Amino acid sequence: MYIRTYKYSILLLVLLAALFTLVACSSGDDETDSITDKEWQWELVKDQPAGETTTIPDPENYTLIFRDDDTFSGKADCNEISGTYSQEGGFFLTLGPSTMAFCGEESLDQLYLELLNGVVAGGPAGDGRFALEWAAGEKRMEFRDGGAA
Repeated sequence: MYIRTYKYSILLLVLLAALFTLVACSSGDDETDSITDKEWQWELVKDQPAGETTTIPDPENYTLIFRDDDTFSGKADCNEISGTYSQEGGFFLTLGPSTMAFCGEESLDQLYLELLNGVVAGGPAGDGRFALEWAAGEKRMEFRDGGAA
């Protein structure tokens, strides 16, 4: 039992180190690392504990646009979303006003909003991509650069 707990403690420390590295990389001032004024389109979500990756069928329907004034806007399928974000001590989103239309049974709008509510880290993910993560990397959302907003 003690060895099992020790292994989980080591795994947690490794995941936290990766999380802190991701946060540190997101704080650069290099213009290529800028996340603002771009339309980020949600491409996939990774569920690390389950070892599953889900590809989003219509990334252009799930977007985020970050502004220099710490606000964001975007789409959750047929709904418009907005809110604020902070990069102080992590990466946090606070959802604000949004429309609440029913987008259909196949929509991922509710999953998207649920995932956004759990974000604690974010930053560049390589290849011009952007990632948002939950604590300990439990869930990871990856976005592609959809161009200037």
